[in-house]
Amino acid sequence: MDLQAAVGTDDTQTAAARGTTRRVPIALRVNLALLGLVATAVLMQLAVWPFLLRQWGASALWMAVPLVLLTPMHWGLIHESIHGHLVPQRRLNEWLGRALAIAFVLPYDAVRFGHLMHHRFTREAYDRPDVHDGVTHPLLARLGYYMHLLGGFYLSELALPLLAFLPTDWVGRLIARKLHSEEPIARDVQRLFVGFARNAERRSRTRRDWMLSIAIHAGAFYLYGVWWPVLAITMFLRGVWISLADNLPHYDVALDEEGRARNFRAPAIWQPVLMNHHLHRLHHQHPTMPWTALPSLASVDAEAPDARAGYFSAAFRQFRGFGKLH
Repeated sequence: MDLQAAVGTDDTQTAAARGTTRRVPIALRVNLALLGLVATAVLMQLAVWPFLLRQWGASALWMAVPLVLLTPMHWGLIHESIHGHLVPQRRLNEWLGRALAIAFVLPYDAVRFGHLMHHRFTREAYDRPDVHDGVTHPLLARLGYYMHLLGGFYLSELALPLLAFLPTDWVGRLIARKLHSEEPIARDVQRLFVGFARNAERRSRTRRDWMLSIAIHAGAFYLYGVWWPVLAITMFLRGVWISLADNLPHYDVALDEEGRARNFRAPAIWQPVLMNHHLHRLHHQHPTMPWTALPSLASVDAEAPDARAGYFSAAFRQFRGFGKLH
C-alpha cells in the first residue's frame, strides 16, 4: 500500500477538503539550484573541509557558518520531496529526498510518514511537545522540553532507525504503549504508527539507509582525524536548528486557530534559505502548493496578528516554557 494512502493524507485529498485543489508548477530550476548548493555544502562538510583544516588550521573554522546556516534549506528540500514537489518525476523525487536524508542522518521513510501524520493530526496529543501532558513531573517535563529544543528532537530522529533492527512485535508494543490513549483520534494515530513500524519493506529500507548514513559519516570522521570535534559540533548545531524549527510554527497555538499553525515575517534574504517555512500556516492550508508559490498567497494573511511576528524572534520565544491549548 502506498504510504500516503496508508496515512490518508494525500496532498490532493487534503487540499480538496480545504477547497485548494489548484496546482502550481514546480519551480524546477530554482529547486535544482538549491540542490546544487546543498550538495556542494554536503561535499564540503563530509570530504573537503577536513583537508582545508589540515592545510589552514583554525582559520578554516569559518566554514562552519555557511554549513549551519544552510540547515533549513537542506531540510526544506527533503520536505519538498516528501510532498512530491522537488522534481516532477516521482521516482527521482523520492531518490533525491532519500539521498538528502541520508546525508543528514535522517530516516527518510520515518520522516516522510511522520510529516504526513503531522499534516493530518496537527496539534493532537502526540504532536504538541510544548504542552505539558499532565502526567510527567513538571520539573522533568520542563527539562525534557528544553532538551527537545536544544537538539533533543534531532537526536531522537538519529536514534529512531534503531527500532527497525528490533523484533517487529517489540516495536509494535513499544509504540502502542507510548501512544496509548482511549481517545478516538489517538487510537487512530496509534494504529497508523504501529502499522508503519510493522511494515517489512519500510523496515528494510530504514536499516539500509541508516547503515549507509553511518558508513558515510564514519568515513568523514576518519578524514577529519584530530579535527573530528569540528564535524561533531557542526552536526550538533545543525541538529539544534532543526530541533528549534520543528514545533516553532505551532508553539502555543490553540486547537481552534486556523490551520493550527502560524505565519511569520522573515527578511527577504532569508526566505529562500528557509524555503518559505515562515509561511507555515499557508503550507498547511495549501499542501499541494510548492514552496515558491506561498508568497503569492501571503497577502491574504497580511492583517493577521501573527503575520507581523518575526520568525527568529518566535524561535526564541519558545524558551518561555510550555505553551497552552487555551
